[in-house]
Amino acid sequence: MQRHAVCHAVERQDQQDVERHAGRGLSEVISNSHARSATFGLSVTMRPDYGVLPAADLALKLEQNRALFVHARPVMETLYAQIVNTHSMIALTDASGLILHSLGDDDFLARAEKVALRAGAVWSEARQGTNAIGTAIAEREATTIHGDQHYLRANQFLTCSSVPILDPLGNLSGVLDVTGDRRSYHQHTMALAKMSAQMIENRLITSTCTEALRIHFHSRPEFIGTLMEGIAAFSLDGRLLCANRSAQFQLGLALGDLRAQTLESLFGASVDEMIARLAAKPLALGLHSGVAVFANVECPLRAPAPSPGMRETAASNLRDLSTGDPQFAAAIERVRRVIGKNIPVLIGGETGTGKDVLANAIHRDSPRHAGPFVAVNCASLPETLIEAELFGYTEGAFTGAAKRGAPGKIAQANGGTLFLDEIGDMPFPLQSRLLRVLQERVVQPLGGARPIPVDFALVCASNRNLRERVEQGAFREDLYYRINGLVVTLPPLRERTDLAVVVDRILRSERFAGRVVGVADEVLALFARHRWPGNFRQLSNVLRTASAMLDDHESQIRIAHLPQDFLDEPVPREAGAIRGTRLDDIAASAVAAALEAHDGNVSAAARALGVSRTTVYRKMRS
Repeated sequence: MQRHAVCHAVERQDQQDVERHAGRGLSEVISNSHARSATFGLSVTMRPDYGVLPAADLALKLEQNRALFVHARPVMETLYAQIVNTHSMIALTDASGLILHSLGDDDFLARAEKVALRAGAVWSEARQGTNAIGTAIAEREATTIHGDQHYLRANQFLTCSSVPILDPLGNLSGVLDVTGDRRSYHQHTMALAKMSAQMIENRLITSTCTEALRIHFHSRPEFIGTLMEGIAAFSLDGRLLCANRSAQFQLGLALGDLRAQTLESLFGASVDEMIARLAAKPLALGLHSGVAVFANVECPLRAPAPSPGMRETAASNLRDLSTGDPQFAAAIERVRRVIGKNIPVLIGGETGTGKDVLANAIHRDSPRHAGPFVAVNCASLPETLIEAELFGYTEGAFTGAAKRGAPGKIAQANGGTLFLDEIGDMPFPLQSRLLRVLQERVVQPLGGARPIPVDFALVCASNRNLRERVEQGAFREDLYYRINGLVVTLPPLRERTDLAVVVDRILRSERFAGRVVGVADEVLALFARHRWPGNFRQLSNVLRTASAMLDDHESQIRIAHLPQDFLDEPVPREAGAIRGTRLDDIAASAVAAALEAHDGNVSAAARALGVSRTTVYRKMRS
């Protein structure tokens, strides 16, 4: 009965969509798309470009869209069970129209292969003309393209229904498409596709906002836990982080407008008041509009303390690392699935992206958490010492050796986790010895005759491209394939979508200036445009220095508090940067503001900014 009510509600929503867009009409959508297709230089009778990406390039795209793929795949399988034997297939694409994954009826897949409806093919309007995937991306609306509405004649035997999938921040993440033979079109296909897309979007929100206070709500309590529930996530200081489409509809505000709201302004309660009522299910709440709703409230970080006897690390350390970025959340999810299964993990990413932090969290979440976590930085040890450091040595093994010898890092990791950081810099001669240890699970100290059995989980990390190192002859190929059981790459800070949450967490955990401070909006905007070559290490140092510049009565970091060397770093000119704004201009504005605040006193302004008087004079002249 509940499922029937949900389906009925989705169909009502479809009808509302039809009415909302009635002014444009389907013919206008098609005609506009056909016009774009002609502009791309396509002709109706041309043979389409059905080429697919090479396997290696497709694997990279899958890695870049890992969060979308992980959460969409089970939904696609459920959807397929509902449309099986209808001569149809289901496809998932990224935001450009590249098919990441597809499945469907064998008889139709044979025909679909001929028009490249398979992983690696691109179905943007620029490549395929008017089609549901490309047109849904262009219009950012759910779209059905039937038969001869397709621009290219070669695709006109198809009927396709596509729904855009939005990430938790409202950006286009990809498209879910159901395609079949035009003769077997079903009018309920679009409703099923929309329901499936909503499921994917809801899963993306709940998986990325793991540390947020989440409210699942609806005016009818039986709809809580269904596709029709609203989901709104808030930071622990009450700021709205994200909201699904149902929440936006119930709250009567678009996502951009909602981000200016707080928990109190929307639901009339503070974070602490919500947390105090976590046990009440469902909870009666009133929206800012006066509408009464029922809600289930979740706050993982404020969950009740575990019962005596539970593991101290029952709250996942890996989960605690996730702060809302889909790429990072996908990496965490992949790692979580292999923990305890004797599969080595290789972590890639630029310097400062948190590879060591992830390695430590892997250990603390593993069955070996009671054992040692032994870290070795292969790039920081002199080549003459790293062999003894790793494998250990016996008395008299070399000049200067300790009297009773010393166990190596590998032996010390027995029963726990061995973390080899910057393994790409390990000297080539030692790589064969490490490979032997990994294969035979014994280590032989320098000067020793008796091998020592070892048992440990292996995590490696590198900021280098190890495949290139293999091709250059600097890294053993057999060792590379021994350590890369699961490869995850951490995104650099400049690509992450959770910068505001990360900044808030760093400030709260470090308690810079002896107290918790905040960051002004203009500083967050500046941070969002910065390229962050030092990633999290650089961000922490900038926040630490800026916090030291705060006066006792100040509680918010502003541009005037930022270090000069940070302001002097160039800003990339890509999309997203504010036109005409340069860091030099921002620095000059900060100096002008400081001079005004101190009545033109250069020395006082320099002290307030944490820079020299020479710097102030230089900015005054610029």
